[in-house]
Amino acid sequence: MISSTSHPLVLTPGHLTIEQLKLIHQNQQFIALQDGCRPAIRKSQLLVEAYANGDDPVYGVNTGFGKLANQRINKAQLQTLQLNLIRSHSVGVGEPLSAPIIRLMMATKAASLARGHSGVRDIVIDTLLAVHNAGLIPDVPSQGSVGASGDLAPLAHMTLALLGEGYIWVNGIKRPALDALNEAGIAPLTLEAKEGLALINGTQTSTALALHALFRFEPVFDAGLLIGALTIDATRGSDGPFDARIHELRGQLGQIEVARVYRNLLIGSEIRNSHREGDDRVQDPYCLRCQPQVVGACLDQIKHAIKILTIEANAVTDNPLVFADDGVMLSGGNFHAEPVALAADGLALAIAEIGAIAERRIAMLIDSNVSQLPPFLTKDAGLNSGFMIAHVTAASLASENKSLAHPASVDSLPTSANQEDHVSMATFAARRLQSMVSNTAYILSIEWLAAAQGIEFLRPLQTSEALENAMSILRKQVSFMDQDRWLSPDIEAAAILVNSGQLSKLLPNFHLVEEMH
Repeated sequence: MISSTSHPLVLTPGHLTIEQLKLIHQNQQFIALQDGCRPAIRKSQLLVEAYANGDDPVYGVNTGFGKLANQRINKAQLQTLQLNLIRSHSVGVGEPLSAPIIRLMMATKAASLARGHSGVRDIVIDTLLAVHNAGLIPDVPSQGSVGASGDLAPLAHMTLALLGEGYIWVNGIKRPALDALNEAGIAPLTLEAKEGLALINGTQTSTALALHALFRFEPVFDAGLLIGALTIDATRGSDGPFDARIHELRGQLGQIEVARVYRNLLIGSEIRNSHREGDDRVQDPYCLRCQPQVVGACLDQIKHAIKILTIEANAVTDNPLVFADDGVMLSGGNFHAEPVALAADGLALAIAEIGAIAERRIAMLIDSNVSQLPPFLTKDAGLNSGFMIAHVTAASLASENKSLAHPASVDSLPTSANQEDHVSMATFAARRLQSMVSNTAYILSIEWLAAAQGIEFLRPLQTSEALENAMSILRKQVSFMDQDRWLSPDIEAAAILVNSGQLSKLLPNFHLVEEMH
């Protein structure tokens, strides 16, 4: 548990920043809500209480759910209605969601409820915060949501733990939820009218999954810039295509930014200076020359996704919504996660393209006819196969990413007896990004090994300071391959570095998340 005496991360409902979300994702934070949100919470809850005690039917307050919305529920059974909702909707399957995802789910759900349009009591939000701040991780299966009427199953499992049912992970050990709550001094929650529905209606799971992928991809994207530049020098490519004048004429912002990064990364390279004259090659292959156009377009797509996801992390997405100042409750469809689904599909395309162009650079590095390096980057080709089959691994991963990049949002299966007849599939759209990030990290790791091998063949010439630092980081873990050896450990070691963010430190004027904010 994080001590409350340490400085809490204070969240203002409706104004969570991407930096705050990243902190919650990265590690356990003691979070608190801005005090000013409490009056709106209580005002909306009083209106729900009034409707619950009245005679008019209000969806989810005194009626059944989905196709059963025409069934009136007796006032004496309203608590049972909410409890049954959580139990019946806890139908998830598959591996449990990881702690960073659950932290984001709980934090964004608490902030959403605290905007004062969901009609829950303070204790509901406070219990969510207490579970989060105690470092408890509700056991939430990863599969079972179609991303409309919200992320029902995963959010139901999260809520089940608040009630003292289901399971909670404590320091990596799966425990009965009631035991975990009791040991943390947290009273199990008892739900009143609408509270169960408010907790499970919403897009917090799909949004958390998409943010998780985005934060994981940040160091991979940065590594792609460094490694792509290293390949340029390893193949003695030209920095001419990165001239600012070319990119200003087109005007695409991501392209302009990526070209700037490549120009800076190649400044001072002895390798580049060694072939400015007497090189009869006119133009480099697209995988070198068009990196600003390709990677820059991906950067623009990522920026758009983070804009959408930041909005969604602040949204009120349950149903019906409470407008206490107007004295009304309105049924709508904010739980439909189409914005998240489309943002996740856009991220999938960007992640796949970063891997796809990297795979093409690897293919170019091992092709002596193009790279002018030894065949397959080995001294004694024939006796040694060098990077021949490492490229096959990269090709297999790039191909896998292309299949995974198929848009999830274009699929829809009607549910709830056709009441919920169009769904977003946002949860899968975001969940499938995790393996795509891993695949791209491995592709870039193979390219890093291959490009570094190529640089070694050009010694004693030095590349730029930043790229020599990238070489040094790799060489502390992986040595030059002077003859064939088992390469899997080298790839794994490079992948750990790619995912670690060490290469991001070599890009002092480029910060992906802050750029997107």
